[in-house]
Amino acid sequence: MSDVQTISLGEIAAPGRSVISGPFGSNIGKRFFQESGIPVIRGNNLTTDTAKFVDTGFVYLTEEKANELNADAVEDDILFTAAGTIGQVGIIPKNSAHKRYVISNKQLRFRVDSSKADPTYIYYWLASPWIFKTITGRNTGSTVPLINLGIIKSLPVKLPKDVLKQKKIAGVIAAIDKKIELNNHINTELEAMAKTLYDYWFVQFDFPDANGKPYKSSGGKMVYNEVLKREIPEGWRVSALAEWIDSDKTGDWGKESEQGNYTLQVDCIRGADINGINGIGKATPPNRYILKKNQWKILSPFDFVVEISGGSPIQSTGRMAFITDEILARFDNPLICSNFCKAISLKDNQYFYNFIYKWNNIYHNDILFGWEGKTSGIKNLLFDSFVTKYQVSVPPKELAKQFYDFAAPLQKKKQVLLKENAKLESLREWLLPMLMNGQITVT
Repeated sequence: MSDVQTISLGEIAAPGRSVISGPFGSNIGKRFFQESGIPVIRGNNLTTDTAKFVDTGFVYLTEEKANELNADAVEDDILFTAAGTIGQVGIIPKNSAHKRYVISNKQLRFRVDSSKADPTYIYYWLASPWIFKTITGRNTGSTVPLINLGIIKSLPVKLPKDVLKQKKIAGVIAAIDKKIELNNHINTELEAMAKTLYDYWFVQFDFPDANGKPYKSSGGKMVYNEVLKREIPEGWRVSALAEWIDSDKTGDWGKESEQGNYTLQVDCIRGADINGINGIGKATPPNRYILKKNQWKILSPFDFVVEISGGSPIQSTGRMAFITDEILARFDNPLICSNFCKAISLKDNQYFYNFIYKWNNIYHNDILFGWEGKTSGIKNLLFDSFVTKYQVSVPPKELAKQFYDFAAPLQKKKQVLLKENAKLESLREWLLPMLMNGQITVT
């Protein structure tokens, strides 16, 4: 007799109000938001992979308002997005930052009866690709995708009858997730180190002087620059960004499959992949085939990829990723960028990390919003005009090299950990169905 059974999710619901939809939206407006209190869970806190739960980015309510709404979620509760991006799922972990949350009107909450099933096991089952397909296939919305409480309760769940075995299976997958989370935490710290030093040296101008002391704080001479309308260290130049750039490569999209002269297999970086290349989220560049004569478009170490078309009302064009040997090693095929992007390289690679942090500083200060045009409703970065006209301070080469020597090993470590994460994710996706089907057992 098989130890594995298939039941509906509703059969393992806890007694009482175990499955609820959120009232948030119909009973509350922005006037109730505040900077602290009881956090409200929205779609940005859930994902369509096994990242579990994003415990940041909340709006908050007073405790009184949260009590009135009576739509709490606590440790081990499983959450679904019920409208819009259906298929998103998350579980509130035992080490969550808050003891209590309120779900929005686009969320559903499911509470597991822990005497019948392990909540973490159930979460991993519900976060699996096959259940994602089931949920999205049961969409009841005509214009906006929707799922309801009945659909959630009817979802099939395959699980060992023994709750202890469920816990062991969940423990194996959770151990992989824990390692991925640790790698991500290390990468966040590494990036913070590089960003902090860049700001200290090139924004605050407290780079080491001849005596190893902070330049500006120790009385280093500052000179007012008429172009930048501010003081910069004596001996620094001012130039347009174009003076840093040596050459560029246009993007390509090629064909989905090999055909005719389209025989060169590549992975194509889109704007949607730039954050993932930089280590924020996932990079899933599609596999394409380009003309062999266009192999000059293949990206090399020390290239930059800039998104020149796209963006949104709250996100400008101009996101940038940089290319290193370690980044290239993360992918199976040579990389190119799509025709909504542009690749550039510098005249002097000693300025490589100085340039990326300078560009990101410009981007995150929303300066690129002022350098956008529109074609057929799509925003385009006026790249040539921007780099030709926008002036920046240029540090001495020796200082740029010092920063390069500091940042390069940090970035190398980041990319190695990102490649390790990709392998761990593949292992997790391979193990998950076999553990749950009983093909592999945990002793």
